[in-house]
Amino acid sequence: MWHSQQLEPGVLFQDIMLLEVFLVLGTLLIYFLFSKKDEETLPFKDGWWGRGQKPVTKEDSSIRPFKVETAEEELSDLFRRLDQARFTEPLENSFFHYGTNSVHLRKVVSYWKNQFNWKKQVEVLNNYPQFKTKIQGIDIHFVHVKPPCLPEGQAAKPLLMVHGWPGSFYEFYKIIPLLTDPASHGLGDEHIFEVICPSIPGYGFSEAPHKKDFNSVSAASVFYELMLRLGFSEFYTQGGDCGWLICTNLAQIAPSHVKGLHLNMVLVTKLGLSHLLSILLGRYFPGLFGFQDEDVRRMFPFLKKWLHKILSEFGYAHIQTTKPDTVGCGLNDSPVGLAAYILEKFSSWTDMEFQNLEDGGLERKFSLDDLLTNIMIYWVSGCIVSSMRFYKENLQKGIGTQKHDKLTVQVPTGIAAFPNEILHIPQAWAKKKYTNIVSFHFMPRGGHFAAFEEPELLAKDILQFVDKVEKEQLWKKKGE
Repeated sequence: MWHSQQLEPGVLFQDIMLLEVFLVLGTLLIYFLFSKKDEETLPFKDGWWGRGQKPVTKEDSSIRPFKVETAEEELSDLFRRLDQARFTEPLENSFFHYGTNSVHLRKVVSYWKNQFNWKKQVEVLNNYPQFKTKIQGIDIHFVHVKPPCLPEGQAAKPLLMVHGWPGSFYEFYKIIPLLTDPASHGLGDEHIFEVICPSIPGYGFSEAPHKKDFNSVSAASVFYELMLRLGFSEFYTQGGDCGWLICTNLAQIAPSHVKGLHLNMVLVTKLGLSHLLSILLGRYFPGLFGFQDEDVRRMFPFLKKWLHKILSEFGYAHIQTTKPDTVGCGLNDSPVGLAAYILEKFSSWTDMEFQNLEDGGLERKFSLDDLLTNIMIYWVSGCIVSSMRFYKENLQKGIGTQKHDKLTVQVPTGIAAFPNEILHIPQAWAKKKYTNIVSFHFMPRGGHFAAFEEPELLAKDILQFVDKVEKEQLWKKKGE
């Protein structure tokens, strides 16, 4: 015969408590599952960066043709300053260990004065169509190159390419024809691009913000508005250096509009316990942390290949994050000082071993014409101070403290890891931020200025990434 049993008060209390715990956990689980998508979108930053108060009238959204022009007075002033430059004798056998070696700098300045033809380089710059349009109160300069021809029934894919510091839109001039006319360069015609290369506000011929707090999210919002203004509701993005962060933020702001994100540099702004453990043990147990043999080779010994590089190479970043205007005054006043400051980065960031050469290895990957064209863009536009301020706006509140640092990226992502990049980030680290990495390649050669150094290698990696995204329609699955 079955008898009902009464539960003890203590047992009943425990059951109720257990039920409450499950209810709380279940509620939290449902909350995170259903609120996740909203949390992963970065708010669009609608700012006003023009002078004074924002006008009540609607902003002029017209797109105006632009050409680089330099007055004779500007060139006369430049040559006068070059003639009056004061050089400091370098230490014996110092090569580029102390920065730009003035023995080689004299040779560069001599070439600048006597052989470099800026007017000819202006024609090169103006070979591609350039425009300006006002967004959020400031003029935005951009290069916009359409394909010379398209196969019947095929549409060009819009690609936004964003430079960094101390580079410029000119970095992309050698890769543009490989993307807009790949068939003529042996790269096939399955994917043809319409390339848009803007100058970051405060760089080159984009107007500098007149107010504080213009950071990478601000730039991403401006470029998002630019792409919409050009009629592109879906597009690809590509970037390195500052362009890495701006394009990442753009993918966080408009994930339904960015079909794919391609990067030739990534950084980790938040280190967790797994990162620290992989730093300590990854050299000995690489498989445990998802490291490949090439990751180990590029990262270890960690003290030499990470910490030493940070201490020896990032002093400029501390200056530009704290007091950019102070050092910028000297650079904006002296073309030789500006050249020394920028050339040193093109030496060490292309290959750290170039510091062991008296000429910094500068002409092993670049021509003096290309290097001086980039420097002249900074000189004639007077943008060195405003370009350096971008570091302060992005880093003054600390690394890893901003909202975008805490959000992941869901957009299909391709990463080209060049061997001479300043710091190597393994895929195992990158995927904690970029949760949809569909392409990660160890590139055979090249450094920080990928499009400038190795345009064909970078173009091929972009093409294979886009091919994968398109064939598998990955952008349609990114929200699933």
